Amino acid sequence: MALDYGSKRVGVAVTDPLQIIANGLATVAEKEILNFLTNYFTKEKIDCLVVGYPIQNSGMGSESLRVINPFIKKFQKQFPEIPVELADERYTSKMAKQSMIDGGMKKKDRQNKATVDTISATIILQGYLETRKLLKK
Repeated sequence: MALDYGSKRVGVAVTDPLQIIANGLATVAEKEILNFLTNYFTKEKIDCLVVGYPIQNSGMGSESLRVINPFIKKFQKQFPEIPVELADERYTSKMAKQSMIDGGMKKKDRQNKATVDTISATIILQGYLETRKLLKK
């Protein structure tokens, strides 16, 4: 599972059982994400949680880390058995918007920020899966 964590919304993506393809699952209000995950984990098992970690081109953390780092601490306290992996999420929002254009999505639909968040989480997870596959070779 991957999260594109924001101060208002969190995009959520999951992978298939063979961990080949990432799929968007939902966009959840930031205040509801721990409840959402608790409910999800009662039905589904995950191997790890991949959290998009925004690093600027300079290598410094972005302003978003002020909400992401406290979430990660809460998550690890609530779900100590689930490992957390951090994934560079630079440009995922731009990539998500471009994929919506490439997919022929109408301009009005592309303005839905929840859709961008879910697609961004999917891009984060797919990148993580591909990197992990390359490292295993």
